[in-house]
Amino acid sequence: MTRGPWHVAVLMGGWSAERSVSLSSGEGVSKALESRGHKVTRIDMDRDVALRLAEVKPDVVFNALHGVPGEDGTVQGMLDLIGLKYTHSGLATSVIAIDKQLTKQALMPHGIPMPGGHMVESESLYRADPLPRPYVLKPVNEGSSVGVAIVTEESNFGNPIARTSKGPWQEFDELLAEPYIRGRELTTAVLADEALLVTELKPKSGFYDFDAKYTDGMTDHICPADIPEEIAEACRDIALRAHRLLGCKGASRSDFRWDDEKGVAGLFLLEVNTQPGMTPLSLVPEQAAKLGIDYAELVERMVEEAL
Repeated sequence: MTRGPWHVAVLMGGWSAERSVSLSSGEGVSKALESRGHKVTRIDMDRDVALRLAEVKPDVVFNALHGVPGEDGTVQGMLDLIGLKYTHSGLATSVIAIDKQLTKQALMPHGIPMPGGHMVESESLYRADPLPRPYVLKPVNEGSSVGVAIVTEESNFGNPIARTSKGPWQEFDELLAEPYIRGRELTTAVLADEALLVTELKPKSGFYDFDAKYTDGMTDHICPADIPEEIAEACRDIALRAHRLLGCKGASRSDFRWDDEKGVAGLFLLEVNTQPGMTPLSLVPEQAAKLGIDYAELVERMVEEAL
């Protein structure tokens, strides 16, 4: 199919912890496509989404959902079943990439540097630490730093963690425990099999959590990052290899921690996002813009690849 005009159904919202981010992404995408002359049907994801799509009969679906069930293979399987083309990664890739432990199992044998760690039952945290402090606890399949806790000697969680301490152990039965990597937060987008730039994220307080990601002015984005060229090259290389190994389509975003006292040996991939945000504060549109690809063109390219 050529450059349209197309009829695009934009799937957004849903019921994950990232609903508000998805609505913002979806609205941005919808307006961009309308500005390019395409017909857009906005769909706020609910349990009747398959019926709605069958009524609408779009040429293609722009998947602007974040988190479960839009990012974990559920929606991808449904779209495959009803025979609709869609943006971003397919079913198998989505199932693996949303699960941080499965991602490690898929990438580490190929030499992709990732932090060690293992799954722990939340109940066990009240008896003893799973790793020497400092360490990180995170749900295995939430994005946007939802439910991440950094446990240090000084943290007020108690030692061992107290049942009454507020944290992800109260919301999730199982968590991924990883060694904490000191240093800097870097991220690299891949678009249609090409690594873009490296952005350094400097939250103005605490760490790069949900609020820091989506509140204007809470995080400085340094793009391109002020880092040695060998580190930038390593980020782009790892991001592209991870994108290919997982079988990602369209856009993906790889997040890193870099211990700047250790050079390349201090660089670790944390996760690969197969449905990166498309909000005004999001990192993929920002990197594309630095390379001369404006937001509407970026969106159009993603739809074109899906078609």
